[in-house]
Amino acid sequence: MTTRRSGLREQKKQATREALRAAALRLALERGPDNVRVDDIAEAAGVSPRTYNNYFSSREQAIVAAVTSEREARVAAAVADRPDGVGLADAVIGAVVDQYTAPDAPGQEALLLITTRPALRDAFVHATTAIERPLTEAIAERLGDGDPHTARVLAASVAAAVRVALEQWLQTTVSSSTAGGLVVPSGSLPDLLRTTLAPLTPALDAAEQRALRRRHQ
Repeated sequence: MTTRRSGLREQKKQATREALRAAALRLALERGPDNVRVDDIAEAAGVSPRTYNNYFSSREQAIVAAVTSEREARVAAAVADRPDGVGLADAVIGAVVDQYTAPDAPGQEALLLITTRPALRDAFVHATTAIERPLTEAIAERLGDGDPHTARVLAASVAAAVRVALEQWLQTTVSSSTAGGLVVPSGSLPDLLRTTLAPLTPALDAAEQRALRRRHQ
């Protein structure tokens, strides 16, 4: 019974989080983010401002959450689901590139909103830190028991590499928006992600080799 109540509580929290971020993006697109208050988002989602503050610390965080929706968990799950024959470095890089360039990545209108507002760009880039915890668990599972800090350091390094790629990609100025309102970010995101993640390959490979040696001892 306790497990069932806990499961229902988590479902309700997830539903509230989804309602808040959907309301935040909808209002931002309709009114412009500068004309949206936390109280407006809370009212549109049918919750109190106090409840809103339990989920997001700012309107920018909620707006960005609508377009990064659970991506960090999907990256970790993709790493965990890679076959054993796929090396850790290939698993991590492949998962990151796939999930950050998936079909449900931010649409053109949402991307325009983010790239033309410094506060939203900052929040979008900062959201990469959310990848650390789930990715730490996924890497630790693949490596098995060992140095408890290795998986965390590797995951934090991946998050930093992703942040660098996004910062480069989002270096968009007014001149990079066409007359039709389309955003032209600088560079190919998949290529940028692979470039910034490439220096981590030796560390990921080394951690995997140490794990293999431990298993055969």
